[in-house]
Amino acid sequence: MVEIARVPVLNDNYVWLIHDEASGETAAIDPAVGQPVLDAAAARGWRITQIWNTHWHPDHIGGNAEIKAATGCKITAPAAEAGKIPTLERAVSEGDKVSLGGIEAEVFEVPAHTAGHIAYHLPSEKVVFVGDTLFAMGCGKLFEGTAEQMYGNMKRLEALPADTKVYCAHEYTLANARFAITVEPDNQDLQRRFAEVVAAREAGEATVPTDIGLERATNPFMRASSIAELAERRAAKDSFRG
Repeated sequence: MVEIARVPVLNDNYVWLIHDEASGETAAIDPAVGQPVLDAAAARGWRITQIWNTHWHPDHIGGNAEIKAATGCKITAPAAEAGKIPTLERAVSEGDKVSLGGIEAEVFEVPAHTAGHIAYHLPSEKVVFVGDTLFAMGCGKLFEGTAEQMYGNMKRLEALPADTKVYCAHEYTLANARFAITVEPDNQDLQRRFAEVVAAREAGEATVPTDIGLERATNPFMRASSIAELAERRAAKDSFRG
């Protein structure tokens, strides 16, 4: 049995703890900070044995050193960004496998937000940790990559089973929904989801994880019909102030 816990930190980051009950192992995904993540694990009686990083940005690796010092955990991160993640111990690339007890994650290379960004797909659990590549109704900014790369990422993730849970690293959903509705104002699935997100945020509730089925129906970047259309939508979102 696997349990996943959300740890909200900083302004809008989510760190995820995934716990394998059979082995007692716990991995922290993209720990932006140290102590709040350690505290969240301790409150559940879990000990962090691994860290999985999706990319090098400080709000995804900032807690690595502190958590390692406290627990002796092993840190896995993208090989293409090894020079930017000094705490890294195991560098992984496309197709590599990462294990948490008896649970296996496959590494996807999903560059665009950063040049070496990866995701961790756990097919047995129908779970994917996507960092800043895919958001609820959004995608990551193209800081180090291209619209072509992001379009490929969207198509790859779209092909996962519809009930695959998507664990992204930020609470961006309301802002993304406000933009998405301008792209497809007549999309009834999107209208319903927009209302649900507004209600959830007004109640102080988190809106992620999402799932692949929801993103297929409501995410303007996953729904883009071409590289050019995704590029146009990404540029529009970058300047959107709605």
